[in-house]
Amino acid sequence: MLIDFFYTLKSAKIPVSINEFLLLLEALQKQVITPSLDNFYYLARTTLVKDEAHYDKFDKAFGLYFKGIQTIFEKNPEIPLDWLMQRMKRDLTPEQMAQLEKFGYDKLMDRIKELLEEQKGRHEGGNKWIGTGGTSPFGHGGTNPEGIRMGGNGGNRTAVKVWEARAYKDYDDERELNTRNIKVALRRLRKFAREGAAEELALDDTIRATANNAGYLDIRMQAERKNNIKVLMLLDVGGSMDDHIARTEELFSAAKTEFKNMDFFYFHNCVYDYVWKNNHRRHAERFPTWDILRKYKPDTKLIFVGDATMSPYEILQPGGSVEYNNEEAGADWLQRFTSAFPKFIWLNPEPEGLWQYRQSVDIVRQLMSNRMFGLTIDGLERGMRLLSK
Repeated sequence: MLIDFFYTLKSAKIPVSINEFLLLLEALQKQVITPSLDNFYYLARTTLVKDEAHYDKFDKAFGLYFKGIQTIFEKNPEIPLDWLMQRMKRDLTPEQMAQLEKFGYDKLMDRIKELLEEQKGRHEGGNKWIGTGGTSPFGHGGTNPEGIRMGGNGGNRTAVKVWEARAYKDYDDERELNTRNIKVALRRLRKFAREGAAEELALDDTIRATANNAGYLDIRMQAERKNNIKVLMLLDVGGSMDDHIARTEELFSAAKTEFKNMDFFYFHNCVYDYVWKNNHRRHAERFPTWDILRKYKPDTKLIFVGDATMSPYEILQPGGSVEYNNEEAGADWLQRFTSAFPKFIWLNPEPEGLWQYRQSVDIVRQLMSNRMFGLTIDGLERGMRLLSK
């Protein structure tokens, strides 16, 4: 079958060689992927295609050859228990959703204290107690326009606070695939200057000095030309940002390559009184936000990266963080950042067409003086153009 696939690629005028084909077979023999059509697609493209210009032709040839045979990879698929549990969730009509009461932040906190004292056992499918699968604002796996999630996984993403031990993953700064266009867009922010010791041959000056010296070689040196732009990147991580990991990693990898004077920190949903660098140690190694504001010079270019999708309480309300009781509102910290670093933008990976439907996005846009751009090539170019002014 794979020999015919190899000839299909050759017929599509993709320059694949026998050595590359043997590498693919060796990878399959060593079981470097799990048996699925998607995994085989990425493995085959990685081993057989050496130039991104041929990706479109590869996709067409792959789709033509493997059309309709996805089932050969998983003959006995198991239905995950989590999937079955999710199917048991109640699907409410818009009219039923509208009937559910929004308590408001203070009333939610008071009510959950009462329930923690009153409730004695597990509850499921109700509208009052802390439980699962119902319309109560407390618990998980159910439906409510505003509540406190306790355990479980976020589904509707309407929780104003989350009580669980949450683990986030650092963005990969070595990801290279599909970052070429991002790098080109980021280069609009470059500002070169020659600094440091004169260790580089100044060819034009050497030619001129030699000519003026009657042809006797007169070597001139100069300092290396470097991009002296300083960038501070603050990246939202976890929660709804899990949907945008791939694109954020591409941006992060490209930025680490293009900006040698770049530093970064993580936050979740909104910036509060501390940030962190290592998501696995975010509870042990925290950096006070006041220190960040004092450490970097005002000419630093500030780039926020996040979908700005959260409860409005997380931005406007002290104690509104989903993870702890922050003393000051997130809006106060965002205003401090924009005051400390006049050159700032917010990059949002969510499609721009959805921004108008999310109250929190509108709030953040106002706090950012409308300097929010989509995480697209066009958005990056417009954002870099603004930062470079």
